[in-house]
Amino acid sequence: MSNPRLRRRVQYSAALVASALLLASCQNPANQTDKDDASATQTTSSSASTTEETSESSTTASNSSSATSSSSASSSATSSSSSSATSSKAAGAAAKERSAIEGHVVVLSTGGTIASTHDDKGAVVPTVTGSDLVEPLYDEFDKDKLDLEVKDIANLDSSAMTLADTDKIVTAVHEQLQREDVDGVIVTHGTDSMEETAIALDTFHDSDKPVVLTGAMRPFDDSNPDGPENLATAVETVTNSDYAGHGTFIAFGGKVIPARGAFKSDTEKADGFATNSKEKFPERPEPLDFSPLRDVRVDIIAAYPGAPADLIEQSLAKGAQAIVIEGMGSGNIGPDLANAAMEAAKTVPVVLTTRVDHGPVAGIYGGAGGGATLADAGVITSGDLRAPQSRMLLAAAVATGTDAQKLFPANG
Repeated sequence: MSNPRLRRRVQYSAALVASALLLASCQNPANQTDKDDASATQTTSSSASTTEETSESSTTASNSSSATSSSSASSSATSSSSSSATSSKAAGAAAKERSAIEGHVVVLSTGGTIASTHDDKGAVVPTVTGSDLVEPLYDEFDKDKLDLEVKDIANLDSSAMTLADTDKIVTAVHEQLQREDVDGVIVTHGTDSMEETAIALDTFHDSDKPVVLTGAMRPFDDSNPDGPENLATAVETVTNSDYAGHGTFIAFGGKVIPARGAFKSDTEKADGFATNSKEKFPERPEPLDFSPLRDVRVDIIAAYPGAPADLIEQSLAKGAQAIVIEGMGSGNIGPDLANAAMEAAKTVPVVLTTRVDHGPVAGIYGGAGGGATLADAGVITSGDLRAPQSRMLLAAAVATGTDAQKLFPANG
């Protein structure tokens, strides 16, 4: 541009636009739905439209920065390959207006942020009963058509859960699914370990009735809680015949994602879960007969450049019955750790996953610690699953005496 005056005028106009966009992004709460999340197809329900419009405005503003634009481009590439794995809560032939939804659903309350309030020091702690969570839903759902039966089975922060707690939830869900008068089960749960409980339930799920987990990123007494809408989404999902016969799901932030491949993707945003599954209903192994997990030890070992062999050796010495290695890239680790992994795979199941959020784990690299070399030595690649869910599947395999490879059928 040869005209200096015109050039300055253009630069000044661009600065005004950038300032306006920056101001808009600052005014939007950090925990609004992230439209660039690779796992999401957003809800079309009218009750969530206000949140979506705010989210779209926030995303437009934040994308004005070059750093966010770069992240968005990468996320878009992932989204194009995995968007079919998620669904709008109103999607499907069986979707109805909330006031028209019918059925008998059991809601199992286990605590978590959705059931938490602030104490006198400002800390968030579980205090709210399942009945308190459910009662507001009848502002939209018809109590004469929809029976939400509530059972409080725990009151935990999900980061404090043990495998014994997982056993308790799995057992409670199975008891309810066996009832002829029950159409499905919802589990309200903390977000920290929701993905683990979800895949545990899915692994032992031998009924055609849907099971849906949900929770919240903001507590019950927040000025703008997300729990009520998430719970309403769960009700819509569990009563939608499209989901019958497909196992367990997570309903969260206006999305419904399959348990298999799910993971918590953000520590703050209301749209806090994503998936690596490429299908709305991914391939699921045959369900296992339930066996308690509480006495099983499966360790997760994080790989890093130069990670020593004794990380695995000490884990086995302390009684680990199976090992998950959180590798790098598409599933690679250093030579010392690799030698120990291949040796361990001779006696216990060893699964290789990755610390990278999105994309499959596949044995494509050779060399001492490459995924292909490890796979040839009997190390199982995790496919779409990350370390927390891989650990839960290994625990189930050990507890039931199942060949662990059968629980990881889709490896990339």
